[in-house]
Order: sequence, then C-alpha cells, then structure tokens
Amino acid sequence: METQSGDCNVKPDEQQTGGGVEAVRSRSHSGSGDDSTDRAPRCPLTPSISPRKQPASKSKTEPPLLRTNKRTIYTAGRPPWYNVTGTTFKEAFVIGLCGGSASGKTTVANKIIEALDVPWVVLLSMDSFYKVLNKDEQELAAKNEYNFDHPDAFDFELLVSVLRKLKKGKSIKVPVYDFTSHCRRKEWKKVYGANVVIFEGILAFANKELLKLLDMKVFVDTDSDVRLIRRLKRDISQRGRNIGGIIKQYNKFVKPAFEQYIEPTVQSADIVVPRGGENFVALDLIVQHVHSQLEKREITVRSALASAHQGQPLPRTLSVMESTPQVHGMHTIIRNKDTNRDEFIFYSKRLMRLLIEHALSFLPLTPVSVETPQGGVYEGKRLSGKRITGVSILRAGETMEPALMAVCKDIRLGKILIQTNHDTEEPELISCDVFQLHYLRLPKDISEDYVFLMDSTVSTGAAALMAVRVLLDHDVAEDKIFLLSLLMAETGVHSVAYAFPEVRIITTAVDKEVNDQFHIIPGIGNFGDRYFGTDAASARSESGEGMDL
Repeated sequence: METQSGDCNVKPDEQQTGGGVEAVRSRSHSGSGDDSTDRAPRCPLTPSISPRKQPASKSKTEPPLLRTNKRTIYTAGRPPWYNVTGTTFKEAFVIGLCGGSASGKTTVANKIIEALDVPWVVLLSMDSFYKVLNKDEQELAAKNEYNFDHPDAFDFELLVSVLRKLKKGKSIKVPVYDFTSHCRRKEWKKVYGANVVIFEGILAFANKELLKLLDMKVFVDTDSDVRLIRRLKRDISQRGRNIGGIIKQYNKFVKPAFEQYIEPTVQSADIVVPRGGENFVALDLIVQHVHSQLEKREITVRSALASAHQGQPLPRTLSVMESTPQVHGMHTIIRNKDTNRDEFIFYSKRLMRLLIEHALSFLPLTPVSVETPQGGVYEGKRLSGKRITGVSILRAGETMEPALMAVCKDIRLGKILIQTNHDTEEPELISCDVFQLHYLRLPKDISEDYVFLMDSTVSTGAAALMAVRVLLDHDVAEDKIFLLSLLMAETGVHSVAYAFPEVRIITTAVDKEVNDQFHIIPGIGNFGDRYFGTDAASARSESGEGMDL
C-alpha cells in the first residue's frame, strides 16, 4: 500500500514532520537522546552499557547519515538475510516500545541502537500511521478537538502489514505524517529490512496482531508531570502549537486515553523501564538479551555456497551460449592476462552484445499479425509482457548496460551496489538505485517487468543471490528474473539455481573451479579492474569490490 485518497501533498521544505522511520548502521560508540522528540539531541551513554567492540571497516565509500563528535551512523552495509536456499533464514528481531506521550520512547530506542552496535537497525514510529483525516476531522484537529490518542486514530491495518513485511526482511514504504497540517505527505519513505527493528508508539501493545510480531515488549514508564512538560516543549517548538491548545488537548484526550488504553497494556510488557532513558540497568539487560538472540541466528553464506552442490549436474535453467569459433576466440583474448585494456574492453563489449541478444530469445512471445506496406499479412511475434528492466550489480555489471540499451529501445535501468565486508568476507547490500547512489530504490512498478539482472562474473553466487533476493523482496516474480553474466563458475550456477529454481541463468561460459579466495579458475581475473583500468588494491579500498563476487 503506497497511497491513499485524501493524502496531502506537502512539499518537503514547507512543513515539519513527525514520526517516521530511520535506518542506521553503527560504527562507533556513544549514546543518544535526552527527551522523547523524534530528532532527539544525543549524549554519551554511561559506562554501565558496554557495546561489543567492532573492527573499523576498510571501506571508504559509505555515506554518513548522521555525525556526532563520537559517533557516525550509516545507511549502508546490510549483511545477508537469507540462507543458501535463498529463503529468509532469520527474521528481524523486533523490539516494541510502548508508553505514554512524551515518555521517552524514542530516547530509549536511540540508546538501545547506540549500545547494540549491530550492522543494521530500523526505527519505526507509530506516529507515521495516523489515519488520513477528512475535512470535518481536519477542522476538529485545527481546534484541538480531535483525539489523536484514541486507537481509532491509527491505521492498524497498514501498520501490521508494514511491520510484518519488515520483520521478514522485505522492503517497505512508510507514510510520512505532517503534524502541522494533520495529513500525510505525498512522498513515502522506502526502507529495507534489518537485523533489528525497533517499533515505538503510544499504542504499540494495543493490537493483538501487532503483539504477535514483537519479540520483546518494553514499557517506558515516566511520571505524568514529566511527560506533560516534555509534551509542551515539543509541541510548541516542533509542531507550531500554542500552550492553551496543548493543555486543552492533554486534559481532554491525552490523559484519559493514557489511563484507558495505554497504561493497561503494561501487562503485556516483558520489561518495564522506569525513568526511561536514564535507567541504564534496564537498558543493559535489553541489549544483552538482543545480542544473545542475534548470535543464535548468525550464518556464513559465502563459505557455505562454495562447498555446496559439488559434483551435481548443471541445472535445466542454465543456458550457455554456443561456443562458436568467434565466441571461443573472444574468450581467448579477454582471458589472456597480457591483453591490453583497449582490446579487453572491445571484445568484452562484443560478447556482451551477443549475450544480450541470446537472452532476449528466452522471453515469452505471443503471435501477432501485422500488415506489410504491400498490403500483405505477416504472422509475427511480440513480447508477452509489459516491458524489460535492466538491473546491474555494481560496479562491473554496469559495463553491460550499453549492450542492453543498444538492442532494447527505451530500456529502464536500476542498480544494486553489493560489496564484500572485509571483516566478515560476506557480501553486503549497499544500495539499490535508479539515477543516484545510496537510495534504496528500484524503477517504479518493477514487479510488473521482466528483469535482466547483470553481473560480469559469478563465482560462489553470493552477490547474485543477494541481488535476486532484493528483486523478490520488491515483488518481482522469480520466473521473470534473468541472470546474465559473461562468465560463471559451476558453484555459482548451482547456488543460484538451487535457491531460485525459476530464475533463468544465461552466460557465455562456465568454468569448473573456485579457489580458496572465491576466484573463478581459470577465470578472467578481476573484470572491473581490467575494464576500468584500476588495480586490485585501489578497487578494494575505494569501492570495496572483490574479485568474482
């Protein structure tokens, strides 16, 4: 669900928004937040919370979302969320935070994120899921006569759907609510799954379906006078309210709703945290429990793929382009370590063009009759489907885009950036993008398309598996995905075919072996380095790319 009738179109720079969702990657250690506002100031954690130390990454390409004097939070680097079968091997660990308005839920959430120090966390606020108000309700809201603390004010159906998908690792779209105009913005935020999801809201425990999705339930208990003072500060400074309207709304709606709907849900809590973000003992217990749960779910994907399916016959979904004398000759040139860069690029491009043409022959066609200029009828074929979208796995897969554009008119392109984490040697999803890097986004309505997923080489299949998993999470049908590669290892072929038996695998050649460094043998070397003229060391330090992902 992406839009609803009645959504308001508010330009991003015109109004201040509340609630929302934040995806963060941790790199260093300090705390955050001292009140319950959505963009809380940050302060150091006390020594009682001791996050696990993590080696600094060697990658220099990750763009910071937020910097403090002690900490940087990144929107990058999601590790695998599936096993060698391609299915989700671990659901996200979901922490539910409930409590009264301005009780400090967001502060607690931020401090948990700081202390957890896990690779990927999503913070989801219930404030994003207020219902769209009709004209009469908007007039009541403008006069502080609308009850935003009642369960009927929230779109629980959408909320449950979004949280369920997020827990399964799928991409989701989250509405952005504007507290000044009391409506949703036209733009929705796109968010990917995570290791940990922290969901906070005043009625986080008020719905039975929501409770089923929560792995840990935490109630933040704060004195009512403290909550009122925080609410006054927040609503005056951030939401443009006047003090009289805030007090009126608090006495008429907020306080009664807390006593009737929120306070009774404390019985559902696993942990009650008095004093909110200042209760470091309770926070430390929460962090320790989450760490223990995450450790049970760890898996090493690449090494498992390299040792799987050995000696098995090649799958029926594989199509290797006929090795004609021309194709064989071009492989001889590009595999030769002494071939200069110009020759390497020229013959690689020739092979790519042939590969794309070969792949197009596997698209379903329907019979069609056309009239010729001479008035005759020609019985022909036409693509059975809406369109084709090309998605390249950066950086080497991007070299195949010109060949695709040369033979497919008005092709749409997407990009997925995946690199190796040099601490774990596992692939990490960095971004999916159409026109600009570092946005988790693919072309609109890609679920309706046939998708050509392009990478220059496939060794263990780890990066290809992650890319296919991304497409499936964007609702692309498995049998509409075509994996195209100039060179593949048998291991990579088996890995992709076993995990996704309906994905069509198309290549110009298959080599038998993968060495201990996960490189194809005899192989082609690092395709990206040879094509772009970079050496292996600079490529790893600048782009994080390894050989034959």
